Amino acid sequence: MLNSFVPTEVFNSMFNFNEASAYPHPEEFKVMRPEYTELEEEGLWLAVINISPFRVSGRSLTKAGSRRAALYEADKTYRSYHPSYAVQNPYPEEFVDTEGKPWKRLPTNLRLKYQADYEFTLEDGDTDYASIEDMLAWDVRYQEEGQENGDD
Repeated sequence: MLNSFVPTEVFNSMFNFNEASAYPHPEEFKVMRPEYTELEEEGLWLAVINISPFRVSGRSLTKAGSRRAALYEADKTYRSYHPSYAVQNPYPEEFVDTEGKPWKRLPTNLRLKYQADYEFTLEDGDTDYASIEDMLAWDVRYQEEGQENGDD
């Protein structure tokens, strides 16, 4: 009868728990300059970041927003290769955007229900919902503390 005990080193070498992959870490995409294309028909900008053979892209109303969207896609793609990696939310839990609109992150159960990550109040007082991807496409930016409405 064979001994069922397998030393830890042997077990770990049989199953790689380091989650190694060829996909670059999201930090590597941050240092690369995107290629921008204006999508005139859609009124959006497309940012493409290449680290051969990998490519991420993002769309937004502004060039800067399209870069942020592409970096968020790099984060999500990295997680698909490394399940233990936590995708970085580009927004705080609660914030006021540069137009003075308050945003609040939804609890997990409501995120599933509304297929959205944040809630915000429309000018008419109604509540609406948006995913992080939508917010990046709209180029929603939060005010830094001490920043007044309209200041950049």
